[in-house]
Amino acid sequence: MIIDNALYRKGVRVPLDCDVADLATVRGRCGPGDFVWIGLFEPDGAELAEVAEVFDLHPLAVEDAVHAHQRPKLERYEESLFLVLKTLWYVDEDDAVETGEINMFVGEDFVVSVRHGEGSDLHQARLALEQREKVLAHGPSAVVYAVCDQVVDIYDAVADALVEDVDEVEYSVFSDERTNDSARIYVLKRELAEVRRAVMPLREPIGRFTAGSVDGIHPDAAPYFRDVGDHLARIAETVDNLDSLLSAAFEANLAQISIRQNDDMRKISAGVALFVAPTLVGSIYGMNFDHMPELGWVVGYPLALLLMVSIASALLVLFKKSGWL
Repeated sequence: MIIDNALYRKGVRVPLDCDVADLATVRGRCGPGDFVWIGLFEPDGAELAEVAEVFDLHPLAVEDAVHAHQRPKLERYEESLFLVLKTLWYVDEDDAVETGEINMFVGEDFVVSVRHGEGSDLHQARLALEQREKVLAHGPSAVVYAVCDQVVDIYDAVADALVEDVDEVEYSVFSDERTNDSARIYVLKRELAEVRRAVMPLREPIGRFTAGSVDGIHPDAAPYFRDVGDHLARIAETVDNLDSLLSAAFEANLAQISIRQNDDMRKISAGVALFVAPTLVGSIYGMNFDHMPELGWVVGYPLALLLMVSIASALLVLFKKSGWL
């Protein structure tokens, strides 16, 4: 599905009087320095094949864009670049990081963006870029920057949400309440791994853009990509720190469980001891021998009861002082 098809000239969008689906006509109106940006959302093979024919896209890159299961990467195919970005968004109720994908074909006079998944709606990036005429004047490089900048900004938002959830886990682990945090820690570590798969491979292409070493990307755009690279580096550092914190929280949770089990065993042992002493006295007086000296006492029965209560009370005081109860 073609979401938008626009022609840009000297940093300004040129009004068109033709259908956005008429790709050949729109591209045919490009003059020197002009470029078109076509946005597609989850196209099928036939739709993307039509775009590939107009813009002479490499079949291997087109195949990757249709299947949309690629890791972030930057490749050159003949006269065009092929850039893959992973998009992320966070579902707080499920502690889940959902992923999508953006594939970009970048040529001298065109950009074709292919979006899969619900994350990172590029319409906002397009509108924001159209308000920055000087940046847009850099041509297709400006579109690459705008898309990368929006995607990385959303990475930042996802990382912030994960920071809040990790803080909640840490508070829960060290609280006095009995909680089972192991399952949530595992889920968060798995979602962090999803973020890492999106962030880490992207650092290499952004680094190349920053260095101005990629043919087809305007050297004057390097400072803009440097800003994106700084944000990406900070997010990568945050992800590593969160993973370390979750590992420490998991170990602390296991230690807390062990401590609680030991505490429970102390309480159980103390409770058993409170009944063992009276049971011992009662069992002795329950032996039916004829020559037990206490059996003939008038005060024998109340004395036995008093002995049981005294021993149990003494043990109760001792256990409370020692912290067992």
